[in-house]
Amino acid sequence: MSSNSSALTGFGAAAGSRIAAVAGVRPERVVGNEELGRGLGVTAEWIERRVGVRERRFAGAEETVTGMAAGAAAKALSTAGLAPADIDLLVLATCSMPSPMPSGAASVAALLGVPRIAAFDVNAACAGFCYALGVADGLIRSRTSRRALVIGAERMTDWVDQGDVDTATVFADGAGAAVVVAAERAGIHPVEWGGDGDKAGLVAIPDRHGSVTMQGQAVYRWVTSELAAVAAAACARAGIAPADLKGFVTHQANLRMIERLATSLGATNAAVARDIVETGNTSAASVPLALSRLIDLGQVRPGDAILLMGFGAGLSYAAQVIACP
Repeated sequence: MSSNSSALTGFGAAAGSRIAAVAGVRPERVVGNEELGRGLGVTAEWIERRVGVRERRFAGAEETVTGMAAGAAAKALSTAGLAPADIDLLVLATCSMPSPMPSGAASVAALLGVPRIAAFDVNAACAGFCYALGVADGLIRSRTSRRALVIGAERMTDWVDQGDVDTATVFADGAGAAVVVAAERAGIHPVEWGGDGDKAGLVAIPDRHGSVTMQGQAVYRWVTSELAAVAAAACARAGIAPADLKGFVTHQANLRMIERLATSLGATNAAVARDIVETGNTSAASVPLALSRLIDLGQVRPGDAILLMGFGAGLSYAAQVIACP
């Protein structure tokens, strides 16, 4: 019997999955608006007013996508009281690996000391973590997996032109991870996902050695006109009214965008994650990092209904209601 098969014994009557723990890793280097603005010819106040960011983290030479992912995974496993050997699946959401092969997930599994488990990458850019969470939930529901690591990790600064005011002011680096386990009562509700491929070029890296390009105003209009309905549909799939949400954790793209979505949805009683202010836009890492901070601040409690939603390049989106770990 393979190591993966032995890990799947004793499934019982699990009806779904839940997040057992979530944790994040932020690089050591803090870059404030004043430092960044000097090179761009803009003021710190202009940057904060435009995107809502005061500071962000830039990864150093040793803080790789896979290294940060493994660090976040190890923290989440420790919080869940599990060891890497207890995991049978690893899904890494990322769009910033330095090369297309091998997969980042395989390298992360090796760094954790479990190189033989199922491991693969998901690239849905800023929607990546929610896509990966939906995939892991489905695999656990189908009894293909029992315990999974779902990770979002990015070094966006490798793919940003630091002279481009539209992208350099928002993108940053980091990693967040969730431990997802089989549960008799579902703590991850069905994902509402999709996209608009006709608008895929609004956020892109046009060539292999290029930098991120972004038509920010067009993306802002798409998000604020289309995605409140996606969030409402995710709530409906969970059988919950938006006003009953206790947490609202969207991709941390732009502070005004986040607050407008919360208002449009009617999430009047929810703690709204504003991690972008201190962390910036970390693409696939932003949702788990923002969720982790919301928990650490005590703004949500175990069992609370929280809406997660990612959106971005593709243009892709994914949303699901979870029970707070």
